[in-house]
Amino acid sequence: MTGSILIVDDEKGQRDILEAILNREGYQAVSVPGGREALKKLEQSEFDLILTDLKMQGLSGMELLETILAQNPDQSVIMMTAHGSVDSAVEAMEKGAFSYLEKPLDRDKLLITLRKAFEQITLQHENRLLHKKLQDTITLPQIIGDHQKIKEVYRIVNKIAPTTSTVLIYGESGTGKELVARAIHELSPRRNAPFLAINCAAIPETLIESELFGHEKGSFTGATARETGIFEAATGGTVFLDEIGEMNVSMQAKLLRAIQEREVRRVGGKVNIPVDVRIISATNKDLEAETKRGGFREDLYYRLNVIRINLPSLRERGNDIAALADFFVKKYSSASGLSIKGIAKPTLKYLMNYTWPGNVRQLESVIERGVMMAEGDLIQPEDLPGEVTQSSSPVEAIRFDLPPEGVSLEQLERELITKAMDRTGWVIAKAAPLLGMSYKTLQYRLDKFGIEKP
Repeated sequence: MTGSILIVDDEKGQRDILEAILNREGYQAVSVPGGREALKKLEQSEFDLILTDLKMQGLSGMELLETILAQNPDQSVIMMTAHGSVDSAVEAMEKGAFSYLEKPLDRDKLLITLRKAFEQITLQHENRLLHKKLQDTITLPQIIGDHQKIKEVYRIVNKIAPTTSTVLIYGESGTGKELVARAIHELSPRRNAPFLAINCAAIPETLIESELFGHEKGSFTGATARETGIFEAATGGTVFLDEIGEMNVSMQAKLLRAIQEREVRRVGGKVNIPVDVRIISATNKDLEAETKRGGFREDLYYRLNVIRINLPSLRERGNDIAALADFFVKKYSSASGLSIKGIAKPTLKYLMNYTWPGNVRQLESVIERGVMMAEGDLIQPEDLPGEVTQSSSPVEAIRFDLPPEGVSLEQLERELITKAMDRTGWVIAKAAPLLGMSYKTLQYRLDKFGIEKP
C-alpha cells in the first residue's frame, strides 16, 4: 500500500509508534506535534490522508478538521480519540471526517480503516475528471426543476456519487427519494452492479430479516429452500432501504452490525457471509427526534446519516410544477401513442394553485389521467380530478376580513395548528410542512400552547 499520511499528535511516543508502523506498511508517513504545525506542513506539502488526535494542546483536532475541510473539502481525515470521547468523534464524522479510531489504537483496525480510506481516495481520483464536466449541468432522471433546493440536490449527488459513503435521504412521500438513490447509484463506480430496493414499512417485522439477509432451508415455517437476501444479491452494488424509520429496534441492531462488519448471516445459518454494498436510506420521519424518544438507535442513525440529502416538497418549489407537468405529458403521451401537445392555461392555473399533499408522485398521476381523458390536443380543466379543480389556493382558503374588535393571533395560531394536526392524524412530521414549520418548531408550539390529541 502506498500513499502519504500526516500524523498529528501531541504525544511523541504515539507519533513515533504510528510513524514506524505506517512506514513499515509501505505508507509515506510523517508526523507533527500539533494542529498549528500541521497547518504549516500542509502549506508546504500535500498529503493523501491526515491522521489526527482529537484532544490536543493549542489547536484541537476538531478545529484542525474544520480548518482543513474549509480549505480542501476533499481532504481525507481520520480522528483518533480517547475512550469516552466517542460523541465528539461522531460529531467530527458529521463535519466531514472519514472515520475515527479509539485509543489505545488496535493495529489491525488501524490498517483496515486506512485501507478503506485509501480505497475511497482512489475512487475519488478516478472519477474526478469524469464528474467535473458534469458538475454544472447534471440532471437526475425524472427529477426536474430549477428551484435552488433542487439544484442543491444535484450538487450533493454529483459530489458524493463516486464515494462509498452511506446516504440518508429525507423527504415527504412522493418527493422522489428512490429516484435520487438510483441516480447516485448510476453515477457511481457501482453502476454495473445491482441496485436493490426494499420498503421497510411494507415488509412484516417477522420477514424483514429474511428479506435483507436471506434464510436457510427449514429455518422457519414455510422456508422450503435456501433464499439469498438482498445484501448478498446486491454485493458490489447498492441497497436502498426506503422508510428506514419504520424498522423495529431489534432489526436495527442487526442492520447496524451488518453495516459495521460488512457481513451478514442468513436466518438459521451459522456462517457469516462477507458483503460489499453501499447503503442508501430514506425516511419521511425526523430520525433525530426518534432517537431521543428511543424509537431509533442513535448509533445506527449516525452510521446512516453520513451524507444527508433533503428533498423539498412540491409546495416548496411551486415554480417547478409547469416543467414537471410538461415532462409527464410527453412521457405518457408517447407511451400511450397519443398526440397530446401540452396543458391549457386554465388547467395550469389549477395545477399551480393546488397544494399537492402527494407531491411529485401525485402530480404524475394527475397528468397521466389528464392525458388519457383529454379530447383534444391540450389537457383541459375537466380532464383533471375533482380534488384539484375544486380546491382553493392556500391564500384564498385563509382570506378573511379583520373584525372591528380584532383577533387573537395566539388563538388563530392554535386553531391552525390543531387543524393541521387533525388533517394529518396527529403526525407532527406530516403537519409541520402544512404550516411551513420544521418538526422541532411545531413540537415547540404544541408544548407551548399545551395542544394535545383529543
